[in-house]
Amino acid sequence: MDVQVANHCSIKSAAKPSSPQKAAESGTETAPKKKSRTRRGKRGKRRRGKKVNEPPPFLPPEAEEGNIEYKLKLVNPTQYRFEHLATQLKWRLQEGRGEAVYQIGVEDNGLLVGLTEEDMKASLKTLRRMAEKVGADITLLREREVDCDRARRKIAEVLVRKVPDDQQFLDLRVAVLGNVDSGKSTLLGVLTQGELDNGRGRARLNLFRHLHEIQTGRTSSISFEILGFNSKGEVVNYSDSRTAEEICESSSKMITFIDLAGHYKYLKTTIFGLTSYCPDFAMLVVGANTGIAGTTREHLGLAMALKVPIFIVVSKVDLCGKSTVEKTVRQLERVLKQPGCNKIPMVVANPDDAVTAAQQFAQSSSVTPIFTLSSVSGENLDLLKVFFNILPPLSNSKEQEELMQQLTEFQVDEIYSVPDVGTVVGGTLYSGVCREGDRLVVGPTDDGKFLRLKVCSIHRNRSGCRVLRAGQAATLALGNFDRSLLRKGMVMVSPKMNPTICWQFEAAIVLLFHAKTFRRGFQVTVHIGNVRQTATVECLLGKEELRTGERAVVCFRFLKHPEYLRVGAKLLFREGVTKGIGHVTHLLPSTQNLVPDQNHNQNLT
Repeated sequence: MDVQVANHCSIKSAAKPSSPQKAAESGTETAPKKKSRTRRGKRGKRRRGKKVNEPPPFLPPEAEEGNIEYKLKLVNPTQYRFEHLATQLKWRLQEGRGEAVYQIGVEDNGLLVGLTEEDMKASLKTLRRMAEKVGADITLLREREVDCDRARRKIAEVLVRKVPDDQQFLDLRVAVLGNVDSGKSTLLGVLTQGELDNGRGRARLNLFRHLHEIQTGRTSSISFEILGFNSKGEVVNYSDSRTAEEICESSSKMITFIDLAGHYKYLKTTIFGLTSYCPDFAMLVVGANTGIAGTTREHLGLAMALKVPIFIVVSKVDLCGKSTVEKTVRQLERVLKQPGCNKIPMVVANPDDAVTAAQQFAQSSSVTPIFTLSSVSGENLDLLKVFFNILPPLSNSKEQEELMQQLTEFQVDEIYSVPDVGTVVGGTLYSGVCREGDRLVVGPTDDGKFLRLKVCSIHRNRSGCRVLRAGQAATLALGNFDRSLLRKGMVMVSPKMNPTICWQFEAAIVLLFHAKTFRRGFQVTVHIGNVRQTATVECLLGKEELRTGERAVVCFRFLKHPEYLRVGAKLLFREGVTKGIGHVTHLLPSTQNLVPDQNHNQNLT
């Protein structure tokens, strides 16, 4: 019966027949030229009058995998049916790593049928019972109307969230990019502190790590800030005088912002933050009053080269008129549509757009949401929070489990000395599982050795943690281990891995820009994950030289010390205006490798 009703249903925008059809039905005759003009005019009028927020007449067919489930209705299920539905909900939550989206009133083929008010209430009640059974919470994201000949019907979109049993909270990492003075740190201060800025940068003061940053107002180092959401989708931040530990305890989802430098002279720090901290997404902040200026294009290019999904925030709209903001947005749309980008810009104007943007952004890397907001007046700030609340993780549960089955590998990005604690290293666990008390080896040292150590304690987002899983960032306390033996770019791995090192490696590269010709003997700074070191071009396989836009397989050799690399790792190199990207294809043994390998084997025995 629902299918029959659906045949009589249509979305509001498609309800009215076109005027040429009416004319044809009534038998009215018009001149051919005039008829075509009228058709075009009416069609244009309909386009202008069409509401953007109305749903399409159907959705893509339901996928067996993933965290999105379609349900026509959930009215008074039998006990057996209810148990089956609860098991299905568990599967969707597992696929979404703790989050699932239910579309109520939609058939499996994506047809928007809709439900009456009574059936919708009964279906939501059943879904709430299902969520309670598996220990989850539900949040109604939006309800949309479908016009029918018989009655008005609705479809509902519901977010179900449950923190996995083996995790404290869901975690997403967002790198914050943008030109200097675009308002990156101020925006993060407003989001994480819960107070609007005074227009003179008060909100950003808590984010700065150095005195010269406070004096100049410019970020020069990498800092981390957290924004939490509880199981009901409510914001959890420092606004209620919470500590970081309280935010972690109260949150079921955590957004970790990686605040990067905007000034060109700190570009190497920004690149290191993008390559080593493995962000899930990148937020490019553009000042509405300046538009695309300075390092904006450079940061956009870096994120695209490293294949990090990017969305854009146009800040400082309170300083400009509406026409200036629209001009900046049009400028961004032009850049995103260029052949080098091939992105689909999507301007977010209301909560409905924010929900759609979050879902489409995670499903397709070509969709680029654009937000326009103010950190002073708070305009459209809630839309960004809605977006972060719904934004799902990129990797599914299968990929996570596969990484966790591998041997432990932790990338060392930061090194500290903490009183009464000792040496502490910060970084990201690339694979495996790390627990308190684990014994690992760290290296390679300058002479190619790997040294034994013990993990004394683990902290995530400033709170204690006993187990660290693949993909998570944390700090590890190493006790009285000598800090001078450590450096950025090292790895801590399981002794079972028998880690290898290399002085030379081959990489398939694309030369993005070079003033002259790229040839043997040229020195560049190479970024591969958390590795940052100067390397010399030993040879270009099959070519004598390389020019802008050309591709080749190049053999590089590190200058200072050997490094631990993985085949397939993304590579980015630069030197002045010279830039290139690629990936590691082969690790080359060399005579200089032999001595370190022997030392390394002796050290592990």
